[in-house]
Amino acid sequence: MTGVLIIVCGLPGSGKTTTAKQLAAQRGGLRLGPDDWMTMLGVNLWDSGMRDRVEALQWSVAREILAHGGTVILEWGTWARSERDTLREQARGLGAAVHLLHLDAPDDELWRRIRARDAEDPPIRRADLDQWRRLFQPPDEQELSLYDPF
Repeated sequence: MTGVLIIVCGLPGSGKTTTAKQLAAQRGGLRLGPDDWMTMLGVNLWDSGMRDRVEALQWSVAREILAHGGTVILEWGTWARSERDTLREQARGLGAAVHLLHLDAPDDELWRRIRARDAEDPPIRRADLDQWRRLFQPPDEQELSLYDPF
């Protein structure tokens, strides 16, 4: 049996968690996102060192599942192409199929969704979203061609 990795990529408010939950229910896969684990641990979501450690732990779990033919839905945001490339290459090294799902919406819609969920403490500011949009490296057609069809 071949493992399947689905990378859900996008900015805050793009629908990553909602989509990942739907995919996990439809495909029977394990959904991994750092926000859930950090919240359960009582850790501030803005603690980047802890986020890195949680993601490393989640990737260790994901690799085990993929190696045994399971499905993993990864909702880390994966803003940088280099991060997505590393995940794809490592998963393929385990014999897994790898899909990339890029979610996006206009900035005003992202901002509306972020304000409506009001989940972050401290809250996300519009200036944060604007800065993140500049940092985010959306996948282009060439990158998307490196993934298995969804």
